[in-house]
Amino acid sequence: MEKLWQKDKVSLKEVETFTVGKDRELDLLLAPYDVLGSIAHVTMLGSVGLLEAEEVDVLVGKLREIHALVSDPGFALEDGVEDIHSQVELMLTRMLGDTGKKIHSARSRNDQVLVDLKLFLRAELGKLAAEVKTFFDLLQEKSEAYKEYLFPGYTHLQLAMPSSFGLWFGAYAESLVDDMIQLRAAYTVVNKNPLGSAAGYGSSFPIDRAQTTRLLGFGDLNYNVVYAQMGRGKTERLVAMALAGVAETVGRLAMDACLYLNQNFDFISFPAELTTGSSIMPHKKNPDVFELIRSHCNRIKALPNEVMMMTTNLPSGYHRDLQLLKEHLFPAFATLTDCLRMAQLMLRNVSIRKDILQDEKYKYVFSVEVVNRLVLEGVPFRDAYRQVGMDIESGRFAWEGKVSHTHVGSIGNLCTGEILKMMEDAMHSFPFAQVGTAENSLLGKI
Repeated sequence: MEKLWQKDKVSLKEVETFTVGKDRELDLLLAPYDVLGSIAHVTMLGSVGLLEAEEVDVLVGKLREIHALVSDPGFALEDGVEDIHSQVELMLTRMLGDTGKKIHSARSRNDQVLVDLKLFLRAELGKLAAEVKTFFDLLQEKSEAYKEYLFPGYTHLQLAMPSSFGLWFGAYAESLVDDMIQLRAAYTVVNKNPLGSAAGYGSSFPIDRAQTTRLLGFGDLNYNVVYAQMGRGKTERLVAMALAGVAETVGRLAMDACLYLNQNFDFISFPAELTTGSSIMPHKKNPDVFELIRSHCNRIKALPNEVMMMTTNLPSGYHRDLQLLKEHLFPAFATLTDCLRMAQLMLRNVSIRKDILQDEKYKYVFSVEVVNRLVLEGVPFRDAYRQVGMDIESGRFAWEGKVSHTHVGSIGNLCTGEILKMMEDAMHSFPFAQVGTAENSLLGKI
């Protein structure tokens, strides 16, 4: 089948297979967005006189039909069709003849790919933000439920000071706030319109790039047409960094959970059906879910470096190297979503042991409490520190097993509401309503 770029020579089969790679498979994810971009482009072509009004009406109508077709889970590219751009134009041409061929005026596959990527990444970041918020809500719920449950805090994996499961859950909740801010930053970069940059040097047609920006619900333009193309690779790296931030939080929580389930810690437990056993050791309850979460998240944390290395030393302009970024980045969204959902499943069913710090082996986590009590009685801090240290050395140290931490962000003052407000502020900063309205309008739903 003829390619969009083909003239009078046919590529060697081996070259075609190698250069197409996994594009046909990954383009299925881009299919609905390719149609959205085409609807906006066709509408703009009509407004600047490059298409007749009747042609715009019929093209938009058929593109909406095609959007429904390509959004079906069973949709696939036809044999011999190189990519989604070719497939959509082929379907349109079958429906409308020569009129269907007019949609490629004033654009290149380069800016088609760019706009598809931007729309896809925008949608995926929005879905991921919703998943992060759901996990955040669960962590806050658990933080409040277990704020009275004390357990030892560690530094250098050595006993340090008293902590609480309220503090522990709340720490990961607040970590997700910063991750959400990073997701929003990536969303801001993604939410800029590259359409009209063509092959990277603009078009001699009198196109209206501001109009396609409004139609597609973008927050702004990539104004410089050369940078619009240069931004590819950089955009993917920033998105990968945002994913890596979430992965860092979830992976670290998973590591804590593996430790705390260990019998030597014995802080938490899970129903047997959420753990796995051993083929020879009947007592085993392995945290396989958390171990796999940890590994998946570590791989996602490597993604920004992969993207950076794959785009190292590229000059300005488009290069085929950029095609491979999809193979690394696209699956990461589904993987991270799976990790978030499985972590939720585990934590919704966690059991937490109470009165952990009543065990004498944890008595030294209260040493700072004793030092502070002496300071409140008028003993200089250095003298109090030395006195308690000598009591520990000599075996005379005594403890009460109580804490009184009331300052902001401490065991007795978790600031759950303040952390929630930060998350809500971050979520409300996403222009989801504007984007949804724009896309529904293009599809004739409003």
